[in-house]
Amino acid sequence: MSLFYTPEAIDDLKRLKAFIGSKNPSAAQQASSELRKGISILKTIPYAGRKVMKAQNPEIIRDLSVNKYIVRYLVLDDDIHILRIWHKLENWSNA
Repeated sequence: MSLFYTPEAIDDLKRLKAFIGSKNPSAAQQASSELRKGISILKTIPYAGRKVMKAQNPEIIRDLSVNKYIVRYLVLDDDIHILRIWHKLENWSNA
């Protein structure tokens, strides 16, 4: 399985890192590392996340919980597309 990030997911990562980094740069680095490690599990266990029941096809659109973050992704053939990344305290449930 290959991992790909949408432009929105990349923007989410930058936004989260900047927010955390403005208060604690080392915490921002740690959060980034934890997210990468958590997301990498999808290469071997692509259906690890829970189904997004409101999606058109809940089998392939899933949410993975990684510590304080939700990673929404799409499983398509042999590829994982990271769609969005939110902190659990953000209003991500309407997405």
